[in-house]
Amino acid sequence: MVSHPTASALLLLALHVLAVVQADEFAPLEVGITPEMDFFTVLHAGEMVWVRREQDVGNLVDPEFALTSRPCPPFCIQPMQIAPGVETLGELELIGYLERAGRDPSVLVVDTRTSDEVVSGVIPGAVNVPWNDLVPAAGAVDFVVEMRLEEFGILDDGKALDFSQAKTLVLYCNGPWCGQTPSSIEALLDLGYPANRLKWYRGGMQAWQGLGFPIVDLQ
Repeated sequence: MVSHPTASALLLLALHVLAVVQADEFAPLEVGITPEMDFFTVLHAGEMVWVRREQDVGNLVDPEFALTSRPCPPFCIQPMQIAPGVETLGELELIGYLERAGRDPSVLVVDTRTSDEVVSGVIPGAVNVPWNDLVPAAGAVDFVVEMRLEEFGILDDGKALDFSQAKTLVLYCNGPWCGQTPSSIEALLDLGYPANRLKWYRGGMQAWQGLGFPIVDLQ
């Protein structure tokens, strides 16, 4: 005669499996972010994304960012401070803004790369505003600049731009050798954008992926 497990036995088994899964899910990661932080969450295109570093300790950087010697110009090394009053961010400071973006409408993380570059992925929580939508020398036209400024919370009464509701923008591009974000910041400053509401993640995609952080589709 074959005996069948009782309901209580099945319940105990289910609880055991759940405990094992939860223990594995919340176990400390081998590759954390800081001693106190294994992961963080961001809202990306309205969906929650869990962000942690690649756990394969043999993982290598994307070959796209393995080049050491790009022609300069145009791929010249950027200064640590792009302009007075504009804060340069490292990864941990960027994470703080990524956690706010999507939840706090006054903060926007902006990927300034061109549309053909962002198809390979962006930092979770970022939106794309290509630098050639902001920089006249790169082809930006007035009505597109005005549209982008409106997205950034800038009001225009037809006489002057009102920056009182300007969002805090955290901008990045490909890396310390990429001029797309510095050019975007300079263009915004020329329009009167408050410097203290502009932040620059200088490391960009190269540093982000070099530290094993994931990228996601723009959506």
